[in-house]
Amino acid sequence: MEAEIITLAARVKQIKPSPTLAVNAKAKALKAAGADILNFSVGEPDFDTPPHVCEAGKKAIDEGFTRYTAVPGIPELREAISQRLAQDKGWSYTPEQIQVCCGGKHGLYNMAQALFGPGDEVLIPTPYWVSYPPIVLLAGATPVEVPLSEENGFDLSEELLSRYATPKTKAIILNSPSNPTGAVFSAKALEAVAKLALANKWLIISDDIYDTIVYGDGTLPHILDVDKRLAAQTLVLNGVSKSFAMTGWRIGYTAGPKHIIAAMNKIQSQSTSNPTSISQKAALAAVSGPQDFPIMMRDAFVPRLDFIMGALADIPGVTCVRPKGAFYVFPNISAYLGRSFNGKVMANSVDLADYLLDEALLATVPGAAFGADNFIRFSFATAMGTIEEGMRRLAEALGKLS
Repeated sequence: MEAEIITLAARVKQIKPSPTLAVNAKAKALKAAGADILNFSVGEPDFDTPPHVCEAGKKAIDEGFTRYTAVPGIPELREAISQRLAQDKGWSYTPEQIQVCCGGKHGLYNMAQALFGPGDEVLIPTPYWVSYPPIVLLAGATPVEVPLSEENGFDLSEELLSRYATPKTKAIILNSPSNPTGAVFSAKALEAVAKLALANKWLIISDDIYDTIVYGDGTLPHILDVDKRLAAQTLVLNGVSKSFAMTGWRIGYTAGPKHIIAAMNKIQSQSTSNPTSISQKAALAAVSGPQDFPIMMRDAFVPRLDFIMGALADIPGVTCVRPKGAFYVFPNISAYLGRSFNGKVMANSVDLADYLLDEALLATVPGAAFGADNFIRFSFATAMGTIEEGMRRLAEALGKLS
């Protein structure tokens, strides 16, 4: 056994690797070994990046656009983002109020490093995206989980926020539509957030990465539409990963108050420097070009969502809030916890996810990764045939537990 001569920093002991990426890696390894794995774990669209976006990336290479760029992103991309936000949302941002970064997660990391420190608390509605608490912890601050209820569609309320807020609260993270639940915060919930944020000078971090994938009437309440004063204390994070099937291109962006963006640029200048030059040109084509691709993708998800919700409803003991956005379902599988298969007890969602992978060849993500151990996450950003067979295997595997 190799001796550990060099000790690790204390901060790295506070966090774990991304569970979603870990499950995806294990599923791919099993599939490479010949197993018929159906992968419902990865959070990325199953569509190819639009051709005009790919062509823009190829053109950038051909024209030699392969050197360093400005740290916060090329001016024309920041200008295009500001124009897109104005056109689609009615929000006014100058290019100096926008940072382009290496994916949405990177923007969150830059934000936390620029703003949070020891003694700060950050409210995180739970279930949460897996990286929120670690990003807060790495900045030396304290994540405070605000547990949401399946019974009211995972919505927020003033009473709930007041219960978990303290004088140390510096910020709240909003993710709507949500990963993993697909829930959308109601206008009433956002009014409650606005009231408390204005009264207590909280920073609002609005992670809008799924904002083009909204079902029903397509209306998406947003915190910036509640009160114009909130623009001075709100950061909007987004990117092209989910809306244009560009997860591997690694381009995200943040819009917010100029002094905060400037601080985030200082952090980025000492970590990654600029985002990839080629990817920025591709993102420029996505942001400034036709906007029909996200609509096509959303429409393609609807029949998949309808099928998977129907299939889950047919499994005894399983309940699931219908998502209003994103491309995940988050069924409650607590009825099967405590049951066993061949002597192995399903003590928690991790045990159940391992069982589904080993026995049913289904790759899912345990709810524990999202702070909700009674649940398990499925992505329906995959082919309908895969969903149909996956739901058949799920029902069969759960039926074997006793």
